[in-house]
Amino acid sequence: MLTVVIVIHLMLVLAMIGVVLLQKSEGGGLISSTSGFMTGRGTGNVLTRTTALLAVGFFITSLALSWLAGLGRHPASLINSGGAPVSQPAPGAPQAPLSEGGHGILDQLRSKGPAGATPPAPSPAPSGPQVPQSQ
Repeated sequence: MLTVVIVIHLMLVLAMIGVVLLQKSEGGGLISSTSGFMTGRGTGNVLTRTTALLAVGFFITSLALSWLAGLGRHPASLINSGGAPVSQPAPGAPQAPLSEGGHGILDQLRSKGPAGATPPAPSPAPSGPQVPQSQ
């Protein structure tokens, strides 16, 4: 179904491009001479009506394509509609182990840093002018 609508849509697009290029404009279009098969007011009326019909078909197929593309989507709700909160693990589920003393790894890092690490050496004194630092 989607392929059929896409093919019809592309045919309408190509036909609309052709009809618009055939229309006579003030600067001259593809039909710029006054003699020939399609001249005068009749040409303007036929091409204008054809362009309008092709534009209506283009809009209808565009809407159909967007509707067909949205059929397979099923967005999930951002609001938890019931049950246990998402942040709590299910009963019996394995939990992440805590480090020694019952504190998490972030608490360890905040308090003493990595085990066996030496404090960083102070940076050497600058040799040139300094830019003021905001605090």
